[in-house]
Amino acid sequence: MKAARGGPEQSAEGVLVDIQDIEVLLVLSEELHFGRTAQRLHLSPARVTQVVQRAEREIGGALFERTSRRVTQTSLGVQLQSDLDRVRTDLRASIERAKRLASGEVATLRLGKVGWDVIELKPAIDRFVSARPGLEIKIRQIRFSDPFGALRAGAIDAVLAWLPVLEPDLSVGPLAYTEPILMAMATDHPLAGRESVTLEDFGDFTVMAGARPDYWQDAIVPRRTPSGRPVTIGINVASFEEMLPILSSGEAISPVHAHAVRYASRPDITYRPITDAPPARWALVWRTNAETPTIRDLAEALTPDTKPQGHRGGHW
Repeated sequence: MKAARGGPEQSAEGVLVDIQDIEVLLVLSEELHFGRTAQRLHLSPARVTQVVQRAEREIGGALFERTSRRVTQTSLGVQLQSDLDRVRTDLRASIERAKRLASGEVATLRLGKVGWDVIELKPAIDRFVSARPGLEIKIRQIRFSDPFGALRAGAIDAVLAWLPVLEPDLSVGPLAYTEPILMAMATDHPLAGRESVTLEDFGDFTVMAGARPDYWQDAIVPRRTPSGRPVTIGINVASFEEMLPILSSGEAISPVHAHAVRYASRPDITYRPITDAPPARWALVWRTNAETPTIRDLAEALTPDTKPQGHRGGHW
């Protein structure tokens, strides 16, 4: 049956989809006061009550506990608020996207990348952009010494970073890809004559450090070898460019992501596989309070088909 004019429309399942009703429920969840909610939305308190009662009837459970003194959310109400908040965000983003398309305006998503392996990501990014007229993605390189500074400052919208990421204000998307960890060293280094190295070899030489946050460094540079020997952590560097002359001089060795072979292949530096090191894992990261549907969609788009191979085109 067709809904009465001005009343809520319903889906085939009978669930309310009236946009104004969604707004009423969300504002009431914030205010926890029927009168203030009515004032904010320029409605009567009776209308707010009507919306809540109809929603609770359709859902089959209480969304709010109401007494003469206060209004509180039920656990069901808290869950619905979270879900509806995302719906509202998506709706607003869809309307803004339609407006930009109508006006010819181009939206920009600024993507940071820790590391240099952007070329392997380009096919997936190009497919993502081609399916979204009016969107462009600008890529910026991010130093591993400050991977989240530009993100928190609002200079970029998301960053593709290696895991783990344990920051309370940041959200982490699904796994995008993995790649091996290699040992970088001078070409005349004692380890360069071997086909591969192990984590135990970390205990025999000075190892470079510098990745921040500290748990990143712990994930890639062990503090002790598998047999328990301490690892000597030497020079701290802020970027891969700083690592190169130190590696070349033989002053220290360093684990690196495999894509370094492709982008930093030099006659004075050798790369060897670390046979027992777990692979590096990469994912999209963004500010939780600045999440958009486009960012979430990009995080999904960078999964299984995007698999950069850092050693391709180089040699170990």
